[in-house]
Formats: sequence, structure tokens, C-alpha cells
Amino acid sequence: MKATGIVRRIDDLGRVVIPKEIRRTMRIREGDPLEIYTSRDGEVIFKKYSLMGGLDDFAVQLCETMSRSTGAICAVTDRDSVIAVAGGAKRELLGKGITAQLEQVMENRRIYQYDGQGPQIPVSDSSDRLMAIVAAPILSEGDLLGLVLFISDSPAAAGDAEYKLAQTVAAFLGRHMEN
Repeated sequence: MKATGIVRRIDDLGRVVIPKEIRRTMRIREGDPLEIYTSRDGEVIFKKYSLMGGLDDFAVQLCETMSRSTGAICAVTDRDSVIAVAGGAKRELLGKGITAQLEQVMENRRIYQYDGQGPQIPVSDSSDRLMAIVAAPILSEGDLLGLVLFISDSPAAAGDAEYKLAQTVAAFLGRHMEN
């Protein structure tokens, strides 16, 4: 654990303020759920909670099926990072944070499809060669949970098959999370 040097007091209602610098660095937004852990050493640990976190194995299977069907690199993300990848680039993407551009696609709640014109959207800040050609937001009861991505390492336009498949899988995952 890294010491920040920031000290905060607990108020009379048991609340503590997480400093803005930490919230920005850790991409914690207003309304984000946090898990609270305690250690045997008396530490209280806050961890970002991902609703999609429990779907890792299931998301991997979906990605593998989509990748086999299309021959493309496929991924599923939660709100912050890539949780499943198939078709290549696993080492470059798995567990890496998504770019601000993909976060914006998610916030817009519309499917993004690269048409071959203009700049593409990078998937992760850690890799500038992998670009999203389709990004479908996963919505569950109005809440944004993540994205279903088709990824390319060359400037290629996405086809209708990738668009429809990403749309279908995103809707399926959203419905699955409602149950």
C-alpha cells in the first residue's frame, strides 16, 4: 500500500472524505460503489466495486465465441478496465484501464462504430496500436456497467456483423446482470 500523506478526520456521522486527487487518480466518481475491507493489522481498505467483476469467466467465454465467429479481437470491460479478452492482445489489454474516449462512448450510451474515416479510439493508454472498431455499452436497469468491444490493430472499418454482435452481447450481459 502506498502512503499518500493525507490525513482526514471522521465526522460525527462516521463519514470520511476521500480527497479529490485520489478520486481522480483512481477514477472514483460520485455514486461509484466501494467495498470496505479490514485487515488483521487494523487497516480499513476501500476498493472500487465492479458489478461486472463476478462475470470474468463468463465474459471470457463470450469473447472467445465472438472472436471465433468473426476472427477479430474481442473484449469486455467494466467501467474502468478490460476484464476479458480473446483473439489476441490479451497481455496488452487484460486488466488495463480504458481510455477517456471509451469512457465517453459509454457515457453517451450509444454504440460506436468506426466507419474508416477520421481518428480511431484507442482501447487503453498502455497500447497505442489497438483501436476500438465497435464499442457497445452494457446497460442494466439504466446503469452503465461496461462495454463490449471489437478491436483492430490496423485502420479497418467495422462491419454490420460486428456491430450487431456487440449490440446483442451487450444487451444480453445487461439483462443477465438484472437477474
